[in-house]
Amino acid sequence: MTSTLRLAPVTAATFDAAIALKVRPDQEHLVAPVVKSLAEAYVHPGTAWPRLIFDGDRLVGFLMAFLDIDFAGDGSGTDIRSGLWHLNIAAGEQGRGYGRFAVESVAAEIRRRGGTRLTTTWHPGEDGPEAFYLGLGFRPTGETSGDQTVGELLLERNADR
Repeated sequence: MTSTLRLAPVTAATFDAAIALKVRPDQEHLVAPVVKSLAEAYVHPGTAWPRLIFDGDRLVGFLMAFLDIDFAGDGSGTDIRSGLWHLNIAAGEQGRGYGRFAVESVAAEIRRRGGTRLTTTWHPGEDGPEAFYLGLGFRPTGETSGDQTVGELLLERNADR
């Protein structure tokens, strides 16, 4: 990983490159294509936080966070969470620390907004990203979301200061 990593919003100028970003073929069933994520961001503008991941001027990935959602979905507002909704690292760019950078960037944004935990979900099984998330410190909560495992990473306050 280089020191030129940065996040950027999706713009009209980067839209075509964003939707052309592809994960490895054996991972396509594990993550939504970027175009679907952008459609979700469009219909959830208050909670979706889509960002492109660049290494210098090279697009290497896409992430989308969710911020302050009613995770239970029951309207009670008693389970408000923020976390990583989608993560797509380009097929030829995996294993270079970009996924870790993405998670750390989402954690920093959640902390900036006063949050203390980062929630994500993953498809269980040998071909899924569970080892990646566990290696970053996520712990399963015992919950599921659809057919996915829910994991949580507790965030230290002021960790980036």
